[in-house]
Parts: sequence; C-alpha cells; structure tokens
Amino acid sequence: MREAFISAAVRWRTPLVALFLLAVLVALATTGQWPELRSKVRFTPRGLLAIPPSEIQRVEVRSGSYGVALHRQPNGWSIDGLDEPVPADLSSHLDTALRLANVSEPVRQIPASELTTDRFAEFGLDPPANVMVLETHAGVTAILNFGTLNPAGMSHYVRLGGTPTVYLLSRHVGEEWRLVFDMARRLDQAGSSVTNRGTSLLLPVSMAQVWAVEIVFAGKLTRFERDKAGNWFRHVGQHIHGAGSDSHIADPAQARVIDAALRPLDASAVEKRVGPADSMRLAQYGLNLPTLIVLLYARDSSAPLVRLEFGAMADDLDRYARLASDGGVVTVAEFEVRRLTELLKAVGAGS
Repeated sequence: MREAFISAAVRWRTPLVALFLLAVLVALATTGQWPELRSKVRFTPRGLLAIPPSEIQRVEVRSGSYGVALHRQPNGWSIDGLDEPVPADLSSHLDTALRLANVSEPVRQIPASELTTDRFAEFGLDPPANVMVLETHAGVTAILNFGTLNPAGMSHYVRLGGTPTVYLLSRHVGEEWRLVFDMARRLDQAGSSVTNRGTSLLLPVSMAQVWAVEIVFAGKLTRFERDKAGNWFRHVGQHIHGAGSDSHIADPAQARVIDAALRPLDASAVEKRVGPADSMRLAQYGLNLPTLIVLLYARDSSAPLVRLEFGAMADDLDRYARLASDGGVVTVAEFEVRRLTELLKAVGAGS
C-alpha cells in the first residue's frame, strides 16, 4: 500500500517538475538570468569613478603639456573642434576605459595619514603622468590622476581629484587610458579630418603602446614581445629567463635589431587611399590571401589592437594594404613590407 502511494505521488509530481524546469529555461533564454537570482544579486560598481559611464559627456586626457578632449555626440565620440565621429576603435577603447574606471576596485589604498608631500612625487603624482577630466551635462566633474607603476609593475598609483588618498589600481586600467590618449592625440595632431587620419598615418596607435607583434608570412607565425623593461625579443629562441622568475629578458643585440625594424611603423605613411573593397575586388588587390599579416597587441591584452594586411603590388614601388578594422584599401611603400621580411630573416624566422 505504501509503495503504491509513493508511486502515485511520483507520477503526480513529475509533470509539475517538468513544467517548472521548462519555465526556468524559458526565463533564462529570455532574460539571460536565473529567475531566483534576479532580485537577490545586485551589481555595485566599486571603482574610483562613481559617475555612471553613460552620464559622462566630455573627457579631457592630458599628459605633460599636451591634452586632447573628446565629447559625446548622438553618433559617437568626437574630438573637440571636429564634427565627425572618431573611428570605432578609439570610441570602443574610450567606452572601455570609462567602464573600467567605474567597476575596477582598487587593490589597496594609502590614507592621508601615511602620505607626505615627497611621497606624491615618489608615486609619480607630482605632477601626474596622466590626467583624465570627466564631465557630465549637469556640470559634475571627476578628475583621475595616474602616476607611475608600483615596484611590482602590476598597479598604477592613482589619486582622485579633491581627495588626498592614493590608490593602487590594476595596471590594465591605466594602460587603457594611455591607449585612449595615444589614439586621440594622433587624430588630433592629424589636423582637420578624422576620417583621413591626416591623410598619412597608417596605424591608429603609436608603437609606444604596442607590447606584442605577430607577423604571419609564408605560412609561418613569428611573435615579438617586450620584456619588463620595454625591450623587444622574439618569443622563441631569443631570450632568457631571469633567475627564479618567469619573466623574459631581451637579448640587447636582438632587441636593437627588432626595434629598428618595428619602430618605423609608428610613422608609416599611406601613399594613396583606394577606398572600400568588396569581395569581388579583394583578389585584384591580393587581399583575399594576404602576402603578409601584422597583428599589434597592447599590454595586458589578448585581442589585437590592429590587424594590418598587405596584398599584391600596386606598381613597382607600392603595395596594396588595409586595416581589417575598417576594410579601407590603401597603398603603402614596398619598403614597409621589405623591412618586416628582412627582420624575419635577421632573427632566423624568414623562409
């Protein structure tokens, strides 16, 4: 009798359990959240920036005596004095920098009681290495002052304007702001047209912000990185490990060779802007199967900042190329490609 009762209870509950699970799956697919957690788990930003990123309307970034300001428009961010929006890559990095300032919790704080005037200079905060002034439409202003890296090289010293406390903020937050400043400065210095990037600059970012380079040529991938001191090394075979650590130490001779080949990318010029390329014309430009591909990475990032593709010869002196981020086809001097292939040969990676 007892077994029959249990069996009947199981048969009665099974459809209800199935309906409940089905309802949970529907709710999860619709909202992306577990229903029972929606009202119990709340996200609280713990970063230095208390203002929601969406409320920031103007951002001024300064380093030394140079500064550049951007303002939010309905169609994206623009540099002050220019009407057209900045490229999507800069806009994306600025949004990321604002979000990180809002959500990244400091790993440590040094209260005013432990600070002296001399220590501000020690932390690179007198004067600050980089200053970010953030403003809302309502006139609320927040100032972030970034100093040097701590001795471990993992965090920046940061001070919020108007407060004496010094915070240690993860390095990737400061690096994102440095990247924003670098990209905005290149556009600002270009002159009157953001779209043309000054009609000459090939890269949207300077090589000072690049900490890893991958070159794909003749079916082989070669990777170059910077060591802790910022010196270049080939990731395989051209570096040694420091005693008791996993850090890479560049060979000075190889570092000079690599730097001499990569540094000129900073000023690589566009010879001619061909325009957008549809799939029908990629083969004509040799960009359906690029001859050489260059990927540039920022510090602490696994996603490439730039993907640069080189195609067929446009004439005896120039070669077709394009930045994959916008797909615009340009021509560049052939020596830009030759410099990179010669580098591969010099480090033993050429075919």
